[in-house]
Amino acid sequence: MTTLTIIATIVCKEEKIEFVKSEMIKLIDKTRAEEGCINYDLHQDNSNPAHFVFHENWESEALLEKHLESQHIADYVTATEGCIESFVINRMTHIA
Repeated sequence: MTTLTIIATIVCKEEKIEFVKSEMIKLIDKTRAEEGCINYDLHQDNSNPAHFVFHENWESEALLEKHLESQHIADYVTATEGCIESFVINRMTHIA
């Protein structure tokens, strides 16, 4: 079985750093409990605190899609509307 690696890069507005970070932290326990979640780890850039990265691994694309359609993701999107400057999801395959 090949796992699906996700690198989600989020840059928020500087005045919203603590708010966005707190909203992302709310996602962690709920997401880690989801079927198919292998890991779901949040990182913050040391030189740019408005830059966050989620490093995730999922058992399948279908289970990732289920996560993206979950209520806690919808709640996060609603709460952080207008706070995010950029959001990019990269779907990747582990090589070595």
